[in-house]
Amino acid sequence: MLTGTTTPADEPRRSSAPLAAEAVALAEAASVHGHPSFAERFPSSPRGARLARRLAVRRMEEWGHPPASDASCAVALVVGELAANAVRHGHVPGHDFGLRLALDTAAGLVRIEVADAAAGKRPPVTPPSPHPEGESGRGLFLVDVLAARWGTAPRRTLGKTVWAEVPIEAATRL
Repeated sequence: MLTGTTTPADEPRRSSAPLAAEAVALAEAASVHGHPSFAERFPSSPRGARLARRLAVRRMEEWGHPPASDASCAVALVVGELAANAVRHGHVPGHDFGLRLALDTAAGLVRIEVADAAAGKRPPVTPPSPHPEGESGRGLFLVDVLAARWGTAPRRTLGKTVWAEVPIEAATRL
């Protein structure tokens, strides 16, 4: 059974309570169907969303895509938007959100999954066009532009997973 540990300020936080079976599977994922992957849980807060984005950039760099590359920037943007949505719309007190990245070099994409605890709050199938004067409402629009495809899936226990498949050359789609 996994229990949490204390981490430095710029690292993800793990709760001190034992993790549920689904969380253990997420945290221990080392590869998916032979593809390099990364999984972590973050506090459901703006800081957690920022850490998720930063660690996604770090992982992309480890996979050979420097922080300023089109692929890394596209993945960072999608992770940032999905994590922010998990914090803003999927927050349930006492629950973290999870991030999983899987690199599929044969398909030329990175699969991003963000899991939160709010089952009833699913994003719209077709994101609305952002209001030109609005200060928010662009997140899913950007995900829709950058991802080859995206969607939602219910989790086995509590909540949902929002996923996106971002082509490694995603920034050229803009």
